[in-house]
Amino acid sequence: MGDFYQNGIVTTLHNLTRRPLEDLEQELMNFRKARPMSLVLPSLFSELEGPALKHIVSELAKVPYLEQIVIGLDRATEEQYRYALEYFSELPQNVKVLWNDGPRLRAIDLKLREQNLAPTEMGKGRNVWYCFGYVLASGLSKSVALHDCDILTYSRELVARLIYPVANPAFNYMFCKGYYARVADSKMNGRVSRLLVTPLIRALKKVCGPNDFLDYLDSYRYPLAGEFSFRTDVINDLRIPSDWGLEVGVLSEMKRNYATNRLCQVDIADTYDHKHQELSPEDASGGLSKMSTDISKALFRKLATNGEIFSNEKFRTIKATYFRIALDFVETYQNDAIINGLTFDRHKEEKAVELFAQNVMRAGAYFLDNPMDTPFIPSWNRVTSAIPDIKAQLMEAVDLDNEEFRP
Repeated sequence: MGDFYQNGIVTTLHNLTRRPLEDLEQELMNFRKARPMSLVLPSLFSELEGPALKHIVSELAKVPYLEQIVIGLDRATEEQYRYALEYFSELPQNVKVLWNDGPRLRAIDLKLREQNLAPTEMGKGRNVWYCFGYVLASGLSKSVALHDCDILTYSRELVARLIYPVANPAFNYMFCKGYYARVADSKMNGRVSRLLVTPLIRALKKVCGPNDFLDYLDSYRYPLAGEFSFRTDVINDLRIPSDWGLEVGVLSEMKRNYATNRLCQVDIADTYDHKHQELSPEDASGGLSKMSTDISKALFRKLATNGEIFSNEKFRTIKATYFRIALDFVETYQNDAIINGLTFDRHKEEKAVELFAQNVMRAGAYFLDNPMDTPFIPSWNRVTSAIPDIKAQLMEAVDLDNEEFRP
């Protein structure tokens, strides 16, 4: 059970009473009149073959208040897209599946690419961006939630608690971030958040000095959680990275566009487990190695836009400071694991810290070597300014795909 302590500058909504799910869903049914709700699910086709998504679909089939579910499908052939349409057909809501690799959406992507408006690389950020475009085009919702498709411990209570703060007409929140304890199989998970993000934020505070943005990021209990919700209007002006910096990028945009009293985080699960990325120490282009580099780059870019000046010497200082703070955190987490009867491999934890420290330097070098890098996908406001009917084109392409290939 969470405490009621409010840390940092972002409101925390706890799970204090284990309120019955039926009560939450009844309230959400009332909210839908003023704030109709959608859910976005970014998915690889491989997740349709995994152990988590079938249970997620069966849980979502019981959700009565969602107007729309938009699924972004990556890395799928035509045969696999047909299979996906049947796979999701048990959902009673208005369901649309975006075939991101299909000819219609590829044609739209090419049209955007010709004007330098398309996402520059494949990944979750690109998938989410197109899904958000469809949500805006359809106009069916005023609040939208997003979560991953690999959650092994999924309950429909997760989406109810996640969307509640932006769906409740009495609340003024424009954005909500989910959080939870990453504990499963008697061990702590969430290495990138525990051993990279929090220690790196603390290191940047030491090296760069007082900083409102770093205080803001440090207020989130699980900044890399893939679960968040918005008022739909927020999406129009959202500029997000297409790589692993998505979560940090979204948090950055919320701080740039809104006062912190319009933002919150909510406890959405007692336990949370999903598929785990490999550390990939030998491959900087994959696994947690790439993730840690992308996230570090996202942090450095954001600080630079706020006027922070970086140099090779400064990055060396940041790396050294990070390394010492992260090693102290390893001991803290080991003690936390011991008192809770969890297993803890200190050697693996410190190996992860060593890799992350290398990648902090790698990210810094990339940042200095690529001063003209534009990693953010343009906002939908900019895209519609350049191509006024692009949302209508996207909606037509998705709807035609769903009609043509549905079994």
